[in-house]
Amino acid sequence: MARRHKLNVFSLSFLDVISCGFGAIVLFFMIINHKTEENAERVNRELLAEVRLIEQEVLDGEENLVELRNTLAENEREAVITEGLSARVVQALRDREIELATLEKETLARQEHVDRLEADLKTTAEEQRRLADETADREEQGEDLRAFAGEGDRQYLTGLRMGGKRILILVDSSASMLDETIVNVIRRRNMPRESQLNARKWQRAVATVDWLTTQIPAGSQFQLYTYNVAPAPLVDGSDGKWLDAGNGSLLTQAIGRLREMVPEKGTSLANALAVVDRLRPAPDNIYLLVDGLPTQGAERGRRSTVSGKDRLRHFERAVEKLPVGIPINVILFPMEGDPAASGAYWQLAQVSGGSFLSPSKDWP
Repeated sequence: MARRHKLNVFSLSFLDVISCGFGAIVLFFMIINHKTEENAERVNRELLAEVRLIEQEVLDGEENLVELRNTLAENEREAVITEGLSARVVQALRDREIELATLEKETLARQEHVDRLEADLKTTAEEQRRLADETADREEQGEDLRAFAGEGDRQYLTGLRMGGKRILILVDSSASMLDETIVNVIRRRNMPRESQLNARKWQRAVATVDWLTTQIPAGSQFQLYTYNVAPAPLVDGSDGKWLDAGNGSLLTQAIGRLREMVPEKGTSLANALAVVDRLRPAPDNIYLLVDGLPTQGAERGRRSTVSGKDRLRHFERAVEKLPVGIPINVILFPMEGDPAASGAYWQLAQVSGGSFLSPSKDWP
């Protein structure tokens, strides 16, 4: 009996099949893994792009935040400035209201002045007739070179005696002649030129000079100066020269120029009285129209303020150089805050043999 062969299931063919199947699985796995890596790379790139976009947005947001903070700080600073300007505007409006009320009062006063002028015009004809009747007596009583319009004769007991062969009139034209108080002087100084020219105190001074020139004797000589920090003659080209009082046109020219002058700057009495040394021969009668003690000497000091003692010292140094024997006739328009002025000028008038007058508000 022939020997039977034993069946082996793990033959070569079976191994081939197994190998092929395993190879197919490996190939399939490699294909799938490659695809997975490509997808992962693509996803990573997209995520990285989004991250970079978000980072850029964060940076932009930070820059915008800085700009907003700067803008906020600028707005706060502007708000503070605006509040300050608002306060200044409110204060300026209040000041304007006060000025408006003052101007309304001045308007009423001017209207009253106009009414008085209208009444004066009615008496002009009678005044002219009276002057015509007095013409015959001029040789004995002195001839009036110019007429002065006023209420009635306007003859007051003043103590002033307009005499002498050479008469010098000095008129204070400093800024303080704009008003009697310091506050109103400052306020008036910032007003238009027309308002400064019409200041009551300055108009009184101009009217006083006008009245004085009508009393100058015809046969005498005169000179008329204004002064603040420096003196200046009211007739052009007449500095240091005497003028003929018989020439009424010169007096009219001087008064006309005085009416157009605006008071300004400080006061130097030393420079004003220096005119006496420039006139030859020397004056024998001086009329000084002033409102207070000087604010400086011959030269302006370094300090921006001056005390009462300093002003009195400037006055004393100024009058020390005056020649002896010349009467000084003082017409004082008092100024607020200068109590020593009246005594100082009164003493100057008494020592020199002159007169002292502090006129009422309706004089001359």
